[in-house]
Amino acid sequence: MDIQSLIQKRFPTLRAEKNFSFAEHTTIGCGGVAALALSPADTRETAELLAFFEEEGIARCFLGAGANVLPADGFFSGAVVRFSRMKTLRTDKNLLYAGAGVTGGELLRFVKEKRIGGFEAFTGIPFTVGGATAMNAGVADRHFSDVIERVVCVRGGEAYHFTRSQCAFGDKDSIFLKGFAVTGVYFRAEPSSTAEIAQKTAYYRARRAHLPGGRSMGCTFVNPKGLSAGKLIEDCGLKGLRVGGAVVSEEHANFIINRGATSREINELIQTVKDTVQYKTGILLREEIRRIP
Repeated sequence: MDIQSLIQKRFPTLRAEKNFSFAEHTTIGCGGVAALALSPADTRETAELLAFFEEEGIARCFLGAGANVLPADGFFSGAVVRFSRMKTLRTDKNLLYAGAGVTGGELLRFVKEKRIGGFEAFTGIPFTVGGATAMNAGVADRHFSDVIERVVCVRGGEAYHFTRSQCAFGDKDSIFLKGFAVTGVYFRAEPSSTAEIAQKTAYYRARRAHLPGGRSMGCTFVNPKGLSAGKLIEDCGLKGLRVGGAVVSEEHANFIINRGATSREINELIQTVKDTVQYKTGILLREEIRRIP
């Protein structure tokens, strides 16, 4: 029995999409095709699905908004798990709950309407709540870990509630990149005003105005402590370096732009940049992006 038949037999109401295109669902716009993409409805169904994958030996990967990821070329015979049906947004006293599938736009509109502050720094960043939590998304002075109280997640067939201290948040890192699936997040709901939210939103939007357009993964490398990865790459003379359709941006050297590239070409360019920067400066850049599947 093939993977689709196995899953449909066990989960007859699960939303499934065959021949899922990574190129169409990621910001970098490349990669191959997965046999299936599956969208569980809630934490319980996610736990049951992941337990089933383990029992049957079915490979899987998680995908949110498709930013900061580089999908592989070719065919993935496993399943992509998406959280697009988990869209709950609600406030409860001093907490805000958001389902993993809530997009950045949806979250920011909601907090603006409810006059909740602290989220303005995430303006203009493509994300879903689940993916941004796993990656600890943000900017230099503000990350998701700064507003999170606890996280609902799944590993295997078990659901967990992790406090912020249990999440092992780091610079573009967390425990959720080690096999856990985020299904929902409780944030601090700090009161603010419409005027203050608008002012801070405009400030952070202006800070992002210089970032390059085109298809990219966002920043490719984490900034080394006290340094700028983009400046290091630029100082090594790598702006405009090209491998096939993959190009180091002329506007911001920490961005790789897809101009008709395959994932293999982007991988090759990433490795060349890392090797060159390490050879010339002694600094080994750490990748911010995640490879899937």
